[in-house]
Amino acid sequence: MANIGRLSTKDAVLFLCDMQEKFRPNIFHFTDIVSNAARLLQASRVLGIPPILTEQYPKGLGPTVPELGAEDLTAHTKTSFTMIIEGVEKELQTLGNPRQIILCGIEAHACIACTTYDLLEKGMEVHIVADAVSSRSQTDRLFALSRLKQSGAFLTTTEAVLLQLVQDAKHPNFKEIQKLLAHPSPDTGLLAFFSSL
Repeated sequence: MANIGRLSTKDAVLFLCDMQEKFRPNIFHFTDIVSNAARLLQASRVLGIPPILTEQYPKGLGPTVPELGAEDLTAHTKTSFTMIIEGVEKELQTLGNPRQIILCGIEAHACIACTTYDLLEKGMEVHIVADAVSSRSQTDRLFALSRLKQSGAFLTTTEAVLLQLVQDAKHPNFKEIQKLLAHPSPDTGLLAFFSSL
């Protein structure tokens, strides 16, 4: 049977890519992207999904923005355009080599793309949360999402991820996840892209 991309809390890790202070004024819909990523991080804590955080050259690009709510996480510092660096690979091994990555952050055509290619080459399933991923340019963002879908990544949304992970209103953590769904995700400019899918 073909891989349909059904998410499971038992085999997933949340990747939080480079949501840093210096990107704030330049990234398309930055505030909304971070808000959605923050909800995913909150859900990962409720559901026991380990989060992994990176920062791209923080000396120049600043720290992770506080509204992500990741102060308790130790960021893996990098200069490469992939999150798959030695420290992250070791952390994945410690976690038992999970097979599913829920990926959000910036930039879609750079670090999100390179991370996705590396993960796919390792035979991992990549779920890119389209409304929690962006670039400086909407053109780069949309073409990156299209290209990554062609490569075999699954495109999804914040709310879809949360609902897939609980799968049933009887789930013991559903009420906590439902609180994260109280307000719909903000429009991050993806509707024009959807018509081209």
